[in-house]
Amino acid sequence: MTPRIFAIGFIYFCCSIAWAILGDSVTTRTREGSEHLRENVQSIWGSPQTQLPPVALYNDPIVHETKGDDSKTKTATTMVERHLPVSQSRVNVDLSLDHRRKGLVWYSTYAVAYDGEYQFLNDTGADRKIGISFPLPEGQALYDGFEASIDGRPVKSSIVAGKIYAVADISAGQTIRFRTKYSSQGLDRWTYAFARGTGQVNDFQLTMRTNFGEIDFPGNSLAATTRKKTAEGWELQWNYTSLLSGLDIAMAMPAKLQPGELVSRICYFAPVSLMFFFFLMFILTLLKKIEIHPMNYFFLAASFFAFHLLLAYTADLIDLHLAFFLSAAVSIFLVVSYLRLVVGMRFALLEAGALQLLYLVGFSYAFFLKGYSALSVTIGSIITLFIVMQLTGRIRWSEVFSKQSPAPPPPPASGSEDPLPPGKALFN
Repeated sequence: MTPRIFAIGFIYFCCSIAWAILGDSVTTRTREGSEHLRENVQSIWGSPQTQLPPVALYNDPIVHETKGDDSKTKTATTMVERHLPVSQSRVNVDLSLDHRRKGLVWYSTYAVAYDGEYQFLNDTGADRKIGISFPLPEGQALYDGFEASIDGRPVKSSIVAGKIYAVADISAGQTIRFRTKYSSQGLDRWTYAFARGTGQVNDFQLTMRTNFGEIDFPGNSLAATTRKKTAEGWELQWNYTSLLSGLDIAMAMPAKLQPGELVSRICYFAPVSLMFFFFLMFILTLLKKIEIHPMNYFFLAASFFAFHLLLAYTADLIDLHLAFFLSAAVSIFLVVSYLRLVVGMRFALLEAGALQLLYLVGFSYAFFLKGYSALSVTIGSIITLFIVMQLTGRIRWSEVFSKQSPAPPPPPASGSEDPLPPGKALFN
């Protein structure tokens, strides 16, 4: 019994090494492919976008008086650039998530429709000619349907260094409305920053509508002040009367289940699945007095490994769920079709097939359940422990491990006759 257990343990150890190598291979493929493919996705779809509010600037002449060597007073004028305050902000943002897949990686790409209206108050006490600068989120992105207007009238604008510039005249005490809108696209995250660093806003309202239900406010960002569930996703609002903050408004796009990451985790966890399978097979064959050679265990382990090998090289070609169940079906077929020749169809299908379905397929599929995989495996392990303890509670393990196979009787000598029954003399 003991040599048999050691042989099974050696097979298990070798398979664990093979799974570790396969898991590392998938991780390397995912990491290398992700770095290269991400650049391609960004060049086509755009990068994470950060939108800043517009800035209204004007030049304020400052007169300086100085005395020269001849004691005459000289005057010099210096132009100082100043800002007009934003008295009101009304921003509407629509985010439409559209996952795109490259190789073993899903990318969270999105389309954004931006519509912002800002009011600037001339509180300088003089008429001013102002220049309004509106920074675009990302210089190489696409901006469709771009519009800019002042008090409802389209304005001529120019683009310099990724910023839209427009000029307007504003009287003392007057308020003008600057509005801009566009449609663009980005990757992973959209951010609205009040300023570079700490900024102050007054009478601010941003309304964000999403077509996804899983909302995530990243770290160092402001959570929505109000939320309302819609048919497609959420309507979120940020309302501030007067705010001074170094935090931004941001939305992280929901990430889809990554095939490469999932497959590598399943491969690393595979030794646990095989351990449960081998352990239950050993117990059941012991109870049913079925003899399975360690070589049979080797082929069963190879059938388990076939599941992970096939999954690793189909996950980037077809749908992940389809690849998973196709690989599971192939592995179960290998086990059942093999064991029916070794111990019979009933045990192969009912016992071995059920165990493989639970510990290979069930434990592996638990990784699809984000946040619940560890709990699912824990519950399955505890139930398994309870069942095994009930089945083996009456087994005398000392007798099982000390039991020796009886030595076969020596073969009779060639040409010899059967021994005489006791009490018979050789000669009369």
